[in-house]
Amino acid sequence: MPNRRPSATRALAALAAFALLAPAGYAQAPEPTPTPEVPKLLEEVTVTAQKREENIQDIPLSVTSLDADKLSLLYAGAADVKALSARVPSLLLESSFGRAFPRFYIRGLGNTDFDLNASQPVSMIVDEIVLENPVVKGKPLFDLQRTEVLRGPQGSLFGRNTPAGIVKFETVKPSRELDGFARVSYGTYDNVDFKGAVGGPLSDTVSARVSLLYQQQSDWIENTFTGEENALGGHDTWAFRGQLLWEPSERFSALLKVDGWSLDGTARIFRANILQKGSNDLVSGYRQDQVAQDGLNEQDIDAFGGALKLEYDLGEATLSSITGFETLEMYSRGDIDGGFGAVFAPPSGPGLIPFPSESADGLPKLDQFTQELRVASKPGGEWDWLVGAYYFKEELKAETFSYASLAPGNPQDGYAFQTQDAKSWALFASLDYHPSERLSLKGGLRYTTDEKEFSAERPDPTFQLPTTRPIEVATDADLVTWDFAATYEANENVNLYGRVGTGFRAPSIQGRILFCADFEGGVNPATNCVSVADEEKLTSFEVGVKTRVSDKVRFNVGGFYYNVDGQQIVAVGGQFNTATLLNADKTKGYGLEVDLDWAPAAEWLVTLGGSYNKTEIDDPRLSVAACGGGCTVLDPVANGLASVDGNALPHAPKWILSGIVDYRKVLGTRGVLKASADFTYHSEKSFFLYESTEFVADALEIGARLGYTFAQGKWEVAAFGRNLADAEIVQNGIDFNNLTGMTNEPRTIGLELVRRF
Repeated sequence: MPNRRPSATRALAALAAFALLAPAGYAQAPEPTPTPEVPKLLEEVTVTAQKREENIQDIPLSVTSLDADKLSLLYAGAADVKALSARVPSLLLESSFGRAFPRFYIRGLGNTDFDLNASQPVSMIVDEIVLENPVVKGKPLFDLQRTEVLRGPQGSLFGRNTPAGIVKFETVKPSRELDGFARVSYGTYDNVDFKGAVGGPLSDTVSARVSLLYQQQSDWIENTFTGEENALGGHDTWAFRGQLLWEPSERFSALLKVDGWSLDGTARIFRANILQKGSNDLVSGYRQDQVAQDGLNEQDIDAFGGALKLEYDLGEATLSSITGFETLEMYSRGDIDGGFGAVFAPPSGPGLIPFPSESADGLPKLDQFTQELRVASKPGGEWDWLVGAYYFKEELKAETFSYASLAPGNPQDGYAFQTQDAKSWALFASLDYHPSERLSLKGGLRYTTDEKEFSAERPDPTFQLPTTRPIEVATDADLVTWDFAATYEANENVNLYGRVGTGFRAPSIQGRILFCADFEGGVNPATNCVSVADEEKLTSFEVGVKTRVSDKVRFNVGGFYYNVDGQQIVAVGGQFNTATLLNADKTKGYGLEVDLDWAPAAEWLVTLGGSYNKTEIDDPRLSVAACGGGCTVLDPVANGLASVDGNALPHAPKWILSGIVDYRKVLGTRGVLKASADFTYHSEKSFFLYESTEFVADALEIGARLGYTFAQGKWEVAAFGRNLADAEIVQNGIDFNNLTGMTNEPRTIGLELVRRF
């Protein structure tokens, strides 16, 4: 794969697009230049967490919203969706696929599964369209209006695979006003980040908006084994979104959206033996800009999607139809052992490499279709109601490849694939009753049916027998979820709320069979490595206080407790590069979440978030394969299996803290100084179900931005930095071969130019 070196053509293309987005013919009579004003920073926050616009302070739900300004800060320097990790209470993200396949965790609940057919208990929704497959969730995010993080089960309004919560993204929609922006930056490692959009009326009834993204980073990591200086670390990402809004009358509107994206870059970089045995410290001499690998690394993704939202005003209610589709192809290859050679084929290293492991995963086919119909009453009456129906269909084919790293040219030496057809439909209803001006009661109910048909084959085995026939499994489940909540207005600035809710994750099937130690051709279900997990069910209790102390302080705090029956657990790693689905008997969790917005003066806004999460697996019979790569296991081990009863869930730190400090100061009569500093911290988390000395880590990262806005806010220049302390953080590991780790990005610094109109 060619190196991604600095490209003047690409940079000029981004700058040219920047210039083209500014409407050159937009001539007007000159207006007097007023003295710029510092915008009001502590404003009312409107969210759609319950499928209608509401003040965030009025809904009986633990939710955090990030507006466009905060998102622009966090996504500076071509960051992907994982930049949200630990940015709000109880939320964490990680990935073993680089810029693709983000794994979400809320209140400690998530899924460590790396298979392309994995399901997650946290749902990601963009413009009311559920993105089910974890690779689809890697979609680039740009031209955003806001992000909402809904914590706790969302079983009645959103349904399947939402027991932990939802992360919702709302993009900017077409409007009747001509507006747009272009934002381009250049930073460390030749990082180019261009985002732009323009929108406005095309006629009396039609409006449009076009949004573009281009991101590039050059390869910056040296492979000391091959001698290639700039071998890894780069990527090229393109994305577009086009929207048409038709409003032929006051009663009817139709919003059509098409979008697509492509990625050509480096997959996740696995680093052999970077952890000191008996500790979680990095080994002496570790350098983020170096690896020593004999395997190949690449990642390619092409995706396309669209949505159509129709709304009709019935008078006392609104009828909505939301149709969406997504299609994606993906291939991702990496050197899983993270090093070169093996003990039986010297030279080898770094450290002990028991055997070579180089593999790839692909999605030659992924198609998703969704349809929602709902009718919602106009808000403001004694009774508010919402009823609807939902349909989901997904078809995918996932492939696994193995390569012979020790042979010339790294030829393929194994191939397996799996297919799955999934269908689900649901009926749901929500009812709000306001018996008095101060008291509101809310209840929701949803019925869901879920079906999956799965097949796996291994035509080209690595060291086993090929499957003699397809391994076929099917699941079928019918589930009912509900929630009930109450909100009491103690006074005009304080709301008290309580909520009890349920959620579920549909039955899951796992069949990563290529590396399964199966010598019976797949005919024996006990050894063919196809596993099934029954549905998991969660019940959650939550109480909280939402306050607006004054025009300067907004403070929300909530406590929760949940119990999961049959949580779907994925035992990954161990001796082989495979995964096994299990159901834990019980999982318990409780904690506290705090959101604070404070504007001590007109120029200042301080946003702080924090959470405490305690999770525990309660299943004395649950044991998983311990590491095969030399780690120090702390749990009781019998016959190679570690008992995980009493352990915390993986990637579930007890503490998450984050903050953004924003300062804006008028300078003279034309400009505004804008300065922001941010930090994120999470306490120690374990990477796997079992506990070990090595595979744990905490994290602290700091960022900042300093900008100057002038010409009535139309232009802005800024400098920014991410991970300013250049912290070296181990984010995840691989345990079946050696003490392999995956780390964060090093410090990046850049300059940014913004044009708004």
